[in-house]
Amino acid sequence: MNYSVFKRLLFILLLFARFTAQADEGMWLPILLKQLNESDMQSKGLKLSAEDIYSVNKTSLKDAVVLFGGGCTGEIISDKGLLLTNHHCGYSSIQSHSSVKNNYLKNGYWATKSEEELAPPGLTATFIVRMEDVTSKVLEVLSDSMNERTRAIKLQAISKKIEMEAVAGTHYEAFVKPFYNGNEFYLFVTEVFKDVRLVGTPPESIGKFGGETDNWIWPRHNADFCLFRIYADKDNKPAAFAASNVPYKPKHHIPISLKGVEENDFTMVYGFPGRTNEYLTSFAVDMIVNEADPEKIKLREKRLDILKTEMRKSDTLRLRYAAKFATISNGYKKMIGEVNGLKKYDAINKKKVFEQQFMASLNQKAEIKSRYQYLLADIEAAYKKFRPLNKARDYFTEGIMSVDLLAHLFEYYKVMNLAQSQNRNEAEYKKAIEDLKMASANFIKSYNSIADKKVFIEMLSAYHNDMDKESQADIFIEIDKKYKGDISLYADRIFLKTLVLNTSKTEKLFLNFNKNKAKLEKDEGYQLIKSLYENYSKKVKEQVAKADIEIAALNKTYMKALREVMLDKKFFPDANSTLRVAYGMVSSYYPKDGTQYNYFTTLKGVMEKEIKGDEEFTVPERLKELYIKRDFGRYADKDGEVHVAFIATNHTTGGNSGSPVFNGKGELIGTNFDRNWEGTMSDIMYDPSQVRNITLDIRYTLFIIDKFAGAKRLIDEMTIVE
Repeated sequence: MNYSVFKRLLFILLLFARFTAQADEGMWLPILLKQLNESDMQSKGLKLSAEDIYSVNKTSLKDAVVLFGGGCTGEIISDKGLLLTNHHCGYSSIQSHSSVKNNYLKNGYWATKSEEELAPPGLTATFIVRMEDVTSKVLEVLSDSMNERTRAIKLQAISKKIEMEAVAGTHYEAFVKPFYNGNEFYLFVTEVFKDVRLVGTPPESIGKFGGETDNWIWPRHNADFCLFRIYADKDNKPAAFAASNVPYKPKHHIPISLKGVEENDFTMVYGFPGRTNEYLTSFAVDMIVNEADPEKIKLREKRLDILKTEMRKSDTLRLRYAAKFATISNGYKKMIGEVNGLKKYDAINKKKVFEQQFMASLNQKAEIKSRYQYLLADIEAAYKKFRPLNKARDYFTEGIMSVDLLAHLFEYYKVMNLAQSQNRNEAEYKKAIEDLKMASANFIKSYNSIADKKVFIEMLSAYHNDMDKESQADIFIEIDKKYKGDISLYADRIFLKTLVLNTSKTEKLFLNFNKNKAKLEKDEGYQLIKSLYENYSKKVKEQVAKADIEIAALNKTYMKALREVMLDKKFFPDANSTLRVAYGMVSSYYPKDGTQYNYFTTLKGVMEKEIKGDEEFTVPERLKELYIKRDFGRYADKDGEVHVAFIATNHTTGGNSGSPVFNGKGELIGTNFDRNWEGTMSDIMYDPSQVRNITLDIRYTLFIIDKFAGAKRLIDEMTIVE
């Protein structure tokens, strides 16, 4: 074939792939569904109107969807405020009530009456009351001629004004967030409930079946759910925890369907996706794929190996590190999948093709060409400067500050900075000392120096070996000189001598902090964090901040240009932890040549995965008994099996964990809890052939609540559609 013809065909194919990716791609603002998505959704199987999904004039699905805590989603499934979310979203709350004696993580927990429902500290559930486009109000006080610092100050001031006006005279809260990289702005008015109690959770052997081995993997067989309840005061308003509070009466609770799903069924995810970057250029994606993610993967792998070894030593250590290990591992495995997916999809080259298309379209628009003709070149130059700075930032945040001792020493450093400030607020300073005193006592009480010392050695060694010598802190000159570069010997000295790990020394320090702080200044641990942070602050932090501002401004302009130039494309705003709708179809997929993954899994697969003696793949005897007797109640599919999970093409990300998954009638069919490994790339690029969200089938959830746990009182609260 003629090479020029081949290139043209390839270009067309790549553009077609990009076009077809629009099929189920997108995290759409509910307020815009009527104009952007309603007809498309209804053509795919939605039986509702856009107003049934989001409305401020009548009850809608939004009234049963909450931001759970600070980073997950939950849904209301009874008229008594019963809230369903993921087991991994409730993990830290379950852990807060667990002990070696009463290990609710390991054994599960089911409140048999309301008095037994447990209140985790600080847990909230946030409803969206309404959202409003306030772009015109914001842009009235902003201009393109402003520098970024002035713009940020003006933006903060006008946002605060809009928020205060929106909630004046109410108990509501509000925030304004930027969209489309700062080209549009929306107001969100919220109702935040602060008394949220744990009602029930399956044991880890069910809720976390497959553990980290199966995390981000399809096929999946874990019942990733737990139940909470929202409590309110006698007027059904938010209130701090009190024994007199009563179950919240929601505006809407979601009916539950027992009908299940089939291939090509319509599905809709409604939740609070955390963060995506769909409109990054090829230069940014290249940095992520070839530098940023691989470096962080390497650092996390070292930490995970150490924690895994320590956690095997005792139940106490396992419980102490459970949530931390899960958090580190989750991001680690996600990044591996992201890199693999982007490479497989040839994402960098696809981005380049899209950029070529953008430039070709721009060249046809003489009236705006001069505004944007050098934009991509400017972005390329900005990333060239940014790459070494980004590496230095990652090594500090993922490496240095991942050491518990160094993170704790940094708290001392911040208070010392306050102590040396000439314009300090004395009340603020006194409170900072008291807070540090309490934090220090708690830190020493729960600290494991054996594990942390190993992390210390690995992270400082990686930093010392991998970073350019010119960018490193002066303390490494001393380490090279006194310890011949042996970080292990240096660690022995620090962990032995630092006063912050010695209870009697810290108690003496806090008897009179002002008088005794000179001892802290001489402490070798303190000197280490001081050297590391001040070097980072001087050589990296300020430069990164400037680069971030420059790149953010360029990305804002690029987003504006895309919407002006690519008029035939519907652009959804990147996720930013605000309420969104995603929709797609139940669909199997081919992850690699010769392999097809079915769209659902069953309880049979749980039994097949059991590995004796492996805590990740242990099956409780009660569950085996139910399976052997085929005591499935009304929760089996028409094929006679209990379906555990299913996959669809919905575009989701972190924060969508716990999101309700609806059928076309607005009935609950499952709870979103993950993506497939091949699809983790969807934070940056969506591949319709590979990206799948993983949903816990609601029938398996009910089966566990009813048949396994015997918590029929909870089933009786729900509205179930047979």
